[in-house]
Amino acid sequence: MSAVSSAVSSSAGWPLQLLPVQLPVSLDVVVVLTIIAIVFVLFVTQPVPIDATAVGLVVALVLLGEWTGVSPEQGVSGFSNPATLTVLAMFVLSEGVRQTGVIQILTRKLVAFAGDNEFRQLLATVTLSGPPGGVVSNVSVVAVLIPAIMNLARQTKTSPSKLLIPLSFASMLGGMLTVVGTITNLLASEVWVQVGGPDAQPFALLEFTHLGAIVLLVGIVYLLTVGRYLTPARIEPAESPTDAFGMTDYLTDVVVMEDSPLVGSRVGDLSERDLDLDVFQIVRGNRTLARGLGTERIEAGDVLSVRADQETLQEVIEQDHLQLLPEVMEAATEEDAPLPPGFSPRRHGWESLDAEESGSLVEDEAASDDTSDDTGEDDDETAEEAPDEEIELTEVVLLPGPWSSRRSGVADFERDYDVTVLAIRRGDEVIRQRLREVRLQAGDVILVQAPDQVLDRIARDTNVAIAGEDGWEEFDRSKIPIALGILAGALGLAALDVLGLMMSALTGVAAMFFTGILTPEEAYEAVDWDVIFMVAGVIPLGIAVEASGTAGLIADLVVSVSVLLPVIAVLGLFYLGTAVITEMVSNSASVVLLLPIGVEVAGQLGANPFAFVMAVTFAASTPLLTPVGYQTNLMVYGPGGYKFTDFARVGAPLQLILTVVTTAGIAFFWGL
Repeated sequence: MSAVSSAVSSSAGWPLQLLPVQLPVSLDVVVVLTIIAIVFVLFVTQPVPIDATAVGLVVALVLLGEWTGVSPEQGVSGFSNPATLTVLAMFVLSEGVRQTGVIQILTRKLVAFAGDNEFRQLLATVTLSGPPGGVVSNVSVVAVLIPAIMNLARQTKTSPSKLLIPLSFASMLGGMLTVVGTITNLLASEVWVQVGGPDAQPFALLEFTHLGAIVLLVGIVYLLTVGRYLTPARIEPAESPTDAFGMTDYLTDVVVMEDSPLVGSRVGDLSERDLDLDVFQIVRGNRTLARGLGTERIEAGDVLSVRADQETLQEVIEQDHLQLLPEVMEAATEEDAPLPPGFSPRRHGWESLDAEESGSLVEDEAASDDTSDDTGEDDDETAEEAPDEEIELTEVVLLPGPWSSRRSGVADFERDYDVTVLAIRRGDEVIRQRLREVRLQAGDVILVQAPDQVLDRIARDTNVAIAGEDGWEEFDRSKIPIALGILAGALGLAALDVLGLMMSALTGVAAMFFTGILTPEEAYEAVDWDVIFMVAGVIPLGIAVEASGTAGLIADLVVSVSVLLPVIAVLGLFYLGTAVITEMVSNSASVVLLLPIGVEVAGQLGANPFAFVMAVTFAASTPLLTPVGYQTNLMVYGPGGYKFTDFARVGAPLQLILTVVTTAGIAFFWGL
């Protein structure tokens, strides 16, 4: 230990050594358990980003090294650990495959196969999301499939809720096909090397593929049978995003009358009046404006598309001399009803009126157009400056990772993405009012209105998923064989033990760069740095749990409680306990904490320690009971409109089945 850390430890230690009472356990254990408790609370409540908690954990373990047994070198060892580097490389390899569009092409096959038969839709969903999860990031697979499933459900009048939990669960179970299937598997491999003794070796690529295949098959059969009837249809089939969000009573078109006090004021001024009202589009003559509306000045005759509840809308109409568009259209059919200057009847479909009714309207429109400029030059110039754009309503899903640690509000999202937010779905709640007061979270689904050019740009952002996005056609499909070949080559080198897993993955990354599949900048953006920091931060916690005697103490308690049970029952309970604990802390943290304890329990029982290692690995990688237990669960939480308890409703029976299947499989393949 360095002189600095020794000095810190000594200065911090003397008051603890003067405690007036005798502790029932060693002070080392108390310190480590206290750190674990604090980290547990921070991971669950997230008052600060997870990566910040991970860095703080490293600092605390090193500063309290006298009791934790973690030196400065060990504290930062997670950043150079093979597991951390392999996780980083797999993020890049997955992105290389994603950018070829191969997953998007497969989703088209899914839609074509599934049709309007709900069972075939479910079958296509679980079979397409499960197996790829073993070699490509299941987060990437789910991110691509969510929009496809939402579109499929809308086209076939099916509830997307019936498909999205199965999507998450199948992708999660597919991650158990290989060591690189989940971050948890890689981390478990490294912790096993640390605590398994001198003969412990890292997991081979296909170490548990046989058991993983059985678990995936059992899960798929369950989801197609029992799970199908337990999965609720929270979102009613809808023909449009507006219907899905129940926005019929909140979206309205109003016309600005000539005597309105709003004429000449900026759209952004409306937000300063403490009104729960948003203008998301202006139709002015033959033009539609949707971008940069905050600084746009309102003119007489403008048709404002607004989001507001009925009470707010009525207040604005009365105070600001606005009229509902249908009322203006109806009144304008009478010859004595004046039209506001700049108002365009044809823009709103009035060409369907008969000649007698529409004659005066056309004259008024022509007169209005003529008053602007006899030469028409200004109109042409204006049209060049602000060309008409195709405006679309669509749903944007905020993916875990950056959105798990951001503290962005709706105004920040609108500014960063150049869109207008109309509503937010969070689980089974739809937020339509006071949107400016909402803090966005990972898993939220946001109903936005934006020009199609803006949506094309957002579609390239890996932090969100857009429903209705058909961007796979824009990918360079000629690179699919190259990207898949690189991925297969990297995994093949590891499977044949030609290179270690870390070097195989890094070799694949280098190949992605040199073949032009990815640029370094794209690779940096593909990495979820929150996860990298978390993995690197929790690795030294495993060292502290082992070195301080905490693992031994908890193992003593487990053995004393289960002394009369057979080893296979203890193994099953340990699997189930790990699964439950993982729902409350991250997968990585549960592996680091529980795997050393599992090894200690096996040692005291005289059992095979690797059997307990497998139980922890499988249980920590498949949390099925809450939306926050795993990233893919959180991703489908909003799009499916689920209640928090829906995951336990579908997942609890499956978790119990997997407890039996996995425990029996471990006993069969590796022995007790």
